[in-house]
Amino acid sequence: MTADDLDQMTALLSDPEVMRYYPAPKTRQDAANWIAWNERNYAEHGFGPWIIELHDGTFVGDCGLTVQTVEGERLVEVGYHLMPAWHGRGLATEAACAVRDEARDGGISHLIAIIRPANLPSQRVAEKIGLHLERRTSVHDLDCLVYGADL
Repeated sequence: MTADDLDQMTALLSDPEVMRYYPAPKTRQDAANWIAWNERNYAEHGFGPWIIELHDGTFVGDCGLTVQTVEGERLVEVGYHLMPAWHGRGLATEAACAVRDEARDGGISHLIAIIRPANLPSQRVAEKIGLHLERRTSVHDLDCLVYGADL
């Protein structure tokens, strides 16, 4: 993900359906900040969310790893966002499986997904990639479920 992806990331992160479980859809500036944050993740951790595209270059969304703090503990999270046209087609699961495998192969021993309780589709993706509900807690002042598994 680079600044060249700003238009696609703005479309993704400003979509009310995509951002239904977030406090609000993001602006173009928020999307630029998201990309900059991911570039810092790449530099600091060697990973971050990546762009998901079809073989023909069609933009689908993003999926990847970030470091999150949960109850004072720094953990590696798999996260994913897909454009609504691609919801329900198994692409989030396919991307998250690849990211999970990359995390395992990169030496990450435990993987989590932070999911809002009402976000049943995301919970199903987490379960399909082998994560299970570990706890319910507050993350960024939001009620969240933490799914996780040892890799």
